[in-house]
Amino acid sequence: MCGIVGYIGKRDVAPLLLEGLQRLEYRGYDSAGVVITSPKATGLKMVKAKGRVRDLEARVPKRFTGTTGIAHTRWATHGAPSDENAHPHLDGENKVAVVHNGIIDNASDLRAKLIADGVEFRSETDTEVITHLIARSTAEKLEDRVREALRHIEGTYGIAVLHADFNDRIVVARNGSPVVLGIGEKEMFVASDVAALVSHTRQVVTLDDGEMATIKADDYRTYTTEGSRTSAEPTTVEWEAESYDMGGHDTYMHKEIFEQADAVDRVLRGRIDDRFSTVHLGGLNLDAHDARKVRRVKILGCGTSYHAGMIGAQMIEELARIPADAEPASEFRYRNAVVDPDTLYVAVSQSGETYDVLAAVQELKRKGARVFGIVNVVGSAIAREADAGVYVHAGPEVCVVSTKCFTNTTVAFALLALHLGRIRDLSVSDGKRIIAGLRELPAQIEQMLAREDEIKKLAQEFAEAKSMLFIGRVRGYPVAREASLKLKEVSYIHAEAYPASELKHGPLALIEPALPTVAIVPDDDLLEKNRAALEEIKARSGKILAVAHREQEKADHTIVVPKNEDELDPILMGIPLQLLAYHTALALGRDIDKPRNLAKSVTVE
Repeated sequence: MCGIVGYIGKRDVAPLLLEGLQRLEYRGYDSAGVVITSPKATGLKMVKAKGRVRDLEARVPKRFTGTTGIAHTRWATHGAPSDENAHPHLDGENKVAVVHNGIIDNASDLRAKLIADGVEFRSETDTEVITHLIARSTAEKLEDRVREALRHIEGTYGIAVLHADFNDRIVVARNGSPVVLGIGEKEMFVASDVAALVSHTRQVVTLDDGEMATIKADDYRTYTTEGSRTSAEPTTVEWEAESYDMGGHDTYMHKEIFEQADAVDRVLRGRIDDRFSTVHLGGLNLDAHDARKVRRVKILGCGTSYHAGMIGAQMIEELARIPADAEPASEFRYRNAVVDPDTLYVAVSQSGETYDVLAAVQELKRKGARVFGIVNVVGSAIAREADAGVYVHAGPEVCVVSTKCFTNTTVAFALLALHLGRIRDLSVSDGKRIIAGLRELPAQIEQMLAREDEIKKLAQEFAEAKSMLFIGRVRGYPVAREASLKLKEVSYIHAEAYPASELKHGPLALIEPALPTVAIVPDDDLLEKNRAALEEIKARSGKILAVAHREQEKADHTIVVPKNEDELDPILMGIPLQLLAYHTALALGRDIDKPRNLAKSVTVE
């Protein structure tokens, strides 16, 4: 959630750190800070500010120079947003500085013990505990002082540490929260996200949980928290700095919505096998013999990834005829679920670092389950923890709310469903039919996006609503759930999603002219059932916006979506509702790329 940036080298560090923080603003935060030093300095210099990075930048003095530093954007957990609670945190002698992502579960106990020993705290944060633990260590090496402090810590962390007495290095550590090293020419970087690094280097090393690193200007070494050396090898980041630019759009959300046709083309590229009417998924490592042993598929994700998993489960059942369902990873990991050796578990995460999903993967692996990952970020924690998987190749997604990654994830599930189906009982003709439908998707997405002005006018009308209802049946229900989430995330309008069949079991009590209903009405075997739901709403003077493949007589407005294959229709039907959420939020003057209280990569519980 929070963002970490660090640098050691010969360049003036403050501008580099501020630039890096700006690259990480999309993650969600409420305060920011920076601390710097240099080999010839006698101490640490720090500036912090509640608010945006621009507020921090305004406070940085002109003579704020150094060649080594760490910086942070904070998303409040322990303590309200304030200057005092902003990171970095210093010890009482201003020698140790720490920035931290994650949550220290035993912070209250440690804080009480430190206070009893005479330590004075300056903030309400859990992070300051780490600072004082490091400062109180008498070990000769900074690495040993950090390691000793971490032995007392329970919880998640990604940390970077500066010490005035060891100003030739930065020490970092990871447990459940991302830490990435960037390798430059006689300079080194550290960050919680490659977005902060790609304008300077594309050679990175991603730490594993339980791993630490020391970076100096011309070297780095990695080792475990127990002290054993590790051999983390650099990889090349596939995304370039330009991928994080706004590209002429007013917001990242708008840009990313309009990148979806190209993104879908990327996830399909090189994977379709026309000869056998199937697909190649090179990272899957699942041969036909093993695939036929799968008796159930369980998909785990959070938020938008969970909704993509709901669509994926339906496609797997329809095309592969394997029982499949999706569940929030945050619930699965706590309910002591039965882990079946014949079940294929699929973990879904845009960032590949979502903590609840990662924890579920680790628990499943501990119990001997086979886990696949469907993620967007190469080399991310879930990608490394999973036995195998599929990258969705959506490209960087900067806006907090997910659009193109959601779409690419649903397409990746279609590929997985086709792969499993063709190994089992899906016919050649059905395989060809699905492949033809997949190839149509980019052009059909472009057709939908070309109707932006029409959807913008509808959004002006719906921006006046205080609450909205989204409904759909079977294939349409996950679309309704995702559309409801998008609207509430970005516009702050309350929204609920229900199966259309459940209307008469309670939600009809809500229907009135002031409560608009968005109905997902695909032209499939449930068309008449969905139309009956529209009749029920209209009979109670409800206002209806239908998303359908043809005009709906009972709807006040219909957004007509191009028809694809029945199984693939949900992929397209969400696109106009992304635009509806966007333009509704725009009409209400919301901060579209950084909605209040939310963060892009949820790396805490």
